[in-house]
Amino acid sequence: MVTVAWTAIGLLAATLAALVGAIFQLGGRIEGVGRDVNSRIDGMAQELGARIGAQGRELGARIDALGDRIDAQSARIDAQSLRIDAHLARHAGESGVATGVTDPRPVLVVDFGAQYAQLIARRVRECHVYSEIVPFDSPVSELAARRPAGLILSGGPASVYAPGAPSVDPALFDLGAPVLGICYGHQAMARALGGTVEPTGLREYGRTTLRVGGPGALLADLPPEETVWMSHGDTVTTGPEGFAVTASTDSTPVAAMEDPGRGLYGVQFHPEVAHTPRGQDVLKRFLYDACGLLPDWTPANVIERAVERVRLQVGEAHALCALSGGVDSAVAALLVHKAIGKNLTCVFVDHGLLREGEASQVVETFGEHFQVPLIHADRSSQFLARLSGITDPEEKRRAIGELFIRSFEETARDLDPAPRFLVQGTLYPDVIESGSRTAAKIKSHHNVGGLPEDMDFELVEPLRDLFKDEVRTVGEELGLPEEIVRRQPFPGPGLAVRIVGEVTPERLDALRGADRIVQEEVRRAGLAGELWQAFAVLLAGVRSVGVMGDGRTYQNPVVIRAVTSEDAMTADWARLPHEVLDRIAGRIVAEVRGVNRVAYDITSKPPGTIEWE
Repeated sequence: MVTVAWTAIGLLAATLAALVGAIFQLGGRIEGVGRDVNSRIDGMAQELGARIGAQGRELGARIDALGDRIDAQSARIDAQSLRIDAHLARHAGESGVATGVTDPRPVLVVDFGAQYAQLIARRVRECHVYSEIVPFDSPVSELAARRPAGLILSGGPASVYAPGAPSVDPALFDLGAPVLGICYGHQAMARALGGTVEPTGLREYGRTTLRVGGPGALLADLPPEETVWMSHGDTVTTGPEGFAVTASTDSTPVAAMEDPGRGLYGVQFHPEVAHTPRGQDVLKRFLYDACGLLPDWTPANVIERAVERVRLQVGEAHALCALSGGVDSAVAALLVHKAIGKNLTCVFVDHGLLREGEASQVVETFGEHFQVPLIHADRSSQFLARLSGITDPEEKRRAIGELFIRSFEETARDLDPAPRFLVQGTLYPDVIESGSRTAAKIKSHHNVGGLPEDMDFELVEPLRDLFKDEVRTVGEELGLPEEIVRRQPFPGPGLAVRIVGEVTPERLDALRGADRIVQEEVRRAGLAGELWQAFAVLLAGVRSVGVMGDGRTYQNPVVIRAVTSEDAMTADWARLPHEVLDRIAGRIVAEVRGVNRVAYDITSKPPGTIEWE
């Protein structure tokens, strides 16, 4: 037994010894693996450190380059201001422009007759930058006096090499303000600065693939290939000296060019249209980077500037505000009231040309939401008498515009102290459509082209520079109720320009009845918020044969007009559901006396206008 025990102990000792040896061997291996891991970690750390260092140096270089670009941009802006100041000093007193109000420096859209000039101005404003439209033949000294922050040369229908085609004064490029040429403006810039424009025979209309070569400053946000909208026959084949070509198409070798050092840029495509998906990015690059502008054209700033301007113009004098119940006159009234307070009196001249129940609604709504004195002047009989026998739409507008002023003058004579100023809700589209030195007159607006020259008032027009959607935004900022802010536009001459022919009480009754049905059915269908305007037009000078109750009728037709739009400068006819049109037509023929036919107007603007007269 002892021998067996000692044998077992020996075996156990040998096993333990082997185990200890194995442990020592494993420890050695672990130590080796640890050294290997540490070595690898050290190598990875060194490699990672080298990479971080390289990336840091690259990032530092980029930051330095960005700083250099910012410094260069600041230097260009400073130089631009100095050049414009020098130009203003040379031409001091030429423009006669009053100072005293801190107006934003505008981006001027130089109009070469483009159908999209107004759209360019709107797109600039959508970037919260103030813009105005000026005719192409404006003297450079006149443009300089407006201290432009930038200029955009619009498209146009002419060929730059055709006799008598609009051209660019080369002095415009020496103002120091950055310039962007679009389509015709791109070609006019190239030609004026020594480039080549040719009719290559390869025309581009519609969507086109743009290939961005060197993105430069203007196209920095575009991918190598981008869809753009083209509409041109002539082509820039060689850019002026100093310009880099940044994009091309299959048919246009110089689809985009730029000389950032001089602040000059040109694109053959139309960045302002929705068919160029990244067009707004291109405009922002021009406005924010090239012009160095900030997006500060905001409702709050618009209100502040408008109030300041009214205070400077009116001072301690008294003013009347022509109130109609629409958003334009309501916003104008609030702005002027903020400026002169109790010195403002609002006057609602009821010309008898409003829609059904609208006169009482205006008085009631105004009383609920405004703390401004209101005078309700019923002049409906005078207006109807004045319009008797008149069929020409321009004569109607002039007659209504003059009688409006005479009504305000009559009201003012009963006030003490007598008001010196008349406030109107004139908008920028009103000014454009009423014509100017170079722009064609589309129609006189009763508050612009229809005003008499011998009126007793000085005009205050705080909204004259704004588009309709901007007025609505300002109205919301001022706290106007939704029913006023979103009210559909209604012409100042009222139903007089929706009766094609002479205005009579019977025809007004018929049109009011038809228009009421249109409004009811549009609201019933839930479409009111989708439409810019929806209304009825009575063709008073036209009769058509019909059959009602087994008998022959010979009565007037009514035309339904419904459009979609953003600003009334352009509009598209609304695709109303057939069942809605069916209900409208059925009700009008059944309920409106003297009407036996209903038509639907499917004309866009252009070529038609929204109103028929």
